Amino acid sequence: MRLMQVISQSLPTGAFSYSQGLEWAVEAGWINSGHTFETWVCEQLQGTLTKQDLPLLQRVYDACMANDRGLMNTWNATLLSLRETSELRAEERQRGHAMARLTTELNSAISAERDTCQLTVFAEYCAVENIPVEQAMQGYTFSWLESQVMAGVKLIPLGQTEGQQILYRLSEMIETCVQMAMTVDDADIGYSSPAVAFASSQHETQYSRLFRS
Repeated sequence: MRLMQVISQSLPTGAFSYSQGLEWAVEAGWINSGHTFETWVCEQLQGTLTKQDLPLLQRVYDACMANDRGLMNTWNATLLSLRETSELRAEERQRGHAMARLTTELNSAISAERDTCQLTVFAEYCAVENIPVEQAMQGYTFSWLESQVMAGVKLIPLGQTEGQQILYRLSEMIETCVQMAMTVDDADIGYSSPAVAFASSQHETQYSRLFRS
């Protein structure tokens, strides 16, 4: 129940207000159908999530279980350094601040620092609530995936049914992605997605937009 609560799109962390470059990609015509959208999201799922975000989530979780705040801060800084645009870094900090404010109210044992990443606070919450790390990684991935699909439904636009079909297909990959992420060595953490970085940097100055920068 605690995991389902913290991955809910109704959680007041602002997840619904960011598109992570998707809005500019649609504006530029890179994404103009369900197929091109699914390809865009799949690449991030198999790349950034599997080779970067999920391995870092596992390490923050383990550091929290070991009560090693210094190591948690190190991995937090690593994640920020791997966010390739100021927009993506700002989103991570802003959502982290919102989640820290919320989770510390939900559980007084959580000591999340207010200036931290959303992923870091999520990992600490799961560790404190004794949510198994593999389930935490699956939940984090599903939450990210659902958020992207909701953005795609609004922007392309997609019908609600087509959006759910895409979510259904891509969610079947989550377990495999998590298993792969758990085998990534420290030295191999990181993934560059130039298209997402370019789209995010252009979104910062996009004239008219629905999503936050």
